[in-house]
Amino acid sequence: MLSVSEARERILQGLRATAPEIVSLSCAGGRVSASPVLARLDNPPADISAMDGYAVRAADLSGDGARLRLIGESPAGHPFGGTVGAGECVRIYTGSIVPAGADAIVLQENASQQDDIVTTAQVAQAGLYVRRRGQDFAHGQEIIPAGRRLDARGIGLAAAANHPWVSVYRRPRVAIVATGDELVLPGEPMGPGMIANSNTLMLEAVVRAAGAEPVMMPIARDRMEDLMTLSRMVEGMDMLVTIGGASVGRYDLVQEALKRIGVEMDFWKIAMRPGKPLMHGRLGGMPVIGLPGNPVAAFVCGTLFVAPALRRLMGQDAVGPEIGMAILGTDVEANDRRESYLRARLHHDAAGQLVALPFPQQDSAMLQVLCDSQALVIRDANAPPARKGEACRIIRLDIP
Repeated sequence: MLSVSEARERILQGLRATAPEIVSLSCAGGRVSASPVLARLDNPPADISAMDGYAVRAADLSGDGARLRLIGESPAGHPFGGTVGAGECVRIYTGSIVPAGADAIVLQENASQQDDIVTTAQVAQAGLYVRRRGQDFAHGQEIIPAGRRLDARGIGLAAAANHPWVSVYRRPRVAIVATGDELVLPGEPMGPGMIANSNTLMLEAVVRAAGAEPVMMPIARDRMEDLMTLSRMVEGMDMLVTIGGASVGRYDLVQEALKRIGVEMDFWKIAMRPGKPLMHGRLGGMPVIGLPGNPVAAFVCGTLFVAPALRRLMGQDAVGPEIGMAILGTDVEANDRRESYLRARLHHDAAGQLVALPFPQQDSAMLQVLCDSQALVIRDANAPPARKGEACRIIRLDIP
């Protein structure tokens, strides 16, 4: 059986980003930049005031106090058109352009005004409370590299740099097919032996969270002729994800059906718990990932394998999952030859350390435990027993 890291590397190997497209900045959240974003202007566009007060010449201020003649004001959006000379000042506001001749700002609370005379005892050096032109970024500067996922901060930065449009990678289209005679859609009448199809909707959420576009396919029943229709269903897709039927039971037909429609199978089981019966192959150039049918196993494999593959298809270099550190909140037993992912709660102890407390029940069909978990605790294959307070590696589930 393959290790988790080797299986993920084989899934990622050879994946190429989708084609770039131009989208409006308002639609670019969660997308990945396909080319560097360069600033179209200086920010700030001129020297501006960081505070409300008076624009002055630093040379006019001394410890003995100063009397300055007020010659105008500079509200935001309405710059003062003159020049500040010796012994003069201009009323100014946060975000306003500093007038020619002025090189510092006196805070309004450090000055008093009587008619057109401003007195202050503040001493200032040139540049005090002044944001210099281009201090944030300069015209032509690369402000966002290619391959970065655009969150709210990146959107704000691109907007400040005067970009109404950005080049991003197209969202990968992911066909999701659950298999099994026992499945019904949530809300449908349940006959004997039937279960609600939670996996498809759960994986749809995993795909959306990764930034891709899920395409929900009809449930494929445990009949070879039904499964063989997959070849027509996935035309135009960038990835196929099947759920269930990946083991070796009498009715586990997915692997054989995938082979018959032309999938070149790479591997079909890995040394992990939960999620041993994981399949991977290629249909032409399209990656195919077959997930286990147990809901927790499907989610864990979606997190470890599907989401990283989608991030690679979207043009990201760092595809995850991101590994963090915590300390164990309880003793855990020795592990066998399969790498384990224990569902766990997180909290901070009195010393501020992050503590991971694995649930006592780790059954791969217990969705309530998964939903109540904030992390997966990683246990290496053949790991010895670990004690409460020892360091452990985790994958956080409570951080998008």
